[in-house]
Amino acid sequence: MFALPAAAEEFRVVDDRSAFVRLVEGRKLTRIGIKLDVRTSGEIEGRAFGKPVTGAWRWNGGYFCRDLYFGNKDLGPNCQLVKVSGDTLRFIADRGAGQYADLQLR
Repeated sequence: MFALPAAAEEFRVVDDRSAFVRLVEGRKLTRIGIKLDVRTSGEIEGRAFGKPVTGAWRWNGGYFCRDLYFGNKDLGPNCQLVKVSGDTLRFIADRGAGQYADLQLR
């Protein structure tokens, strides 16, 4: 049996905190130039394009809500819809109405 690439697999919604924690616990979220730890304690830490990334997250009403800093820049709060396909997590800004970013679970 062969694994399909994320583009060929269907994304399913991650709708509760415990399911999200099971996905990210002990793993890094990566993308070219980005490596993040989303800790079960509610902290976010890592690096993106040579700058530190720090922040906090909570689960609220079925959404991953985060406050994030990229270097010294405050990216502010955003609640995001989370979907999963294989080892790919898709974060869709503005409660699923905005832009998305796909990150690999490693």
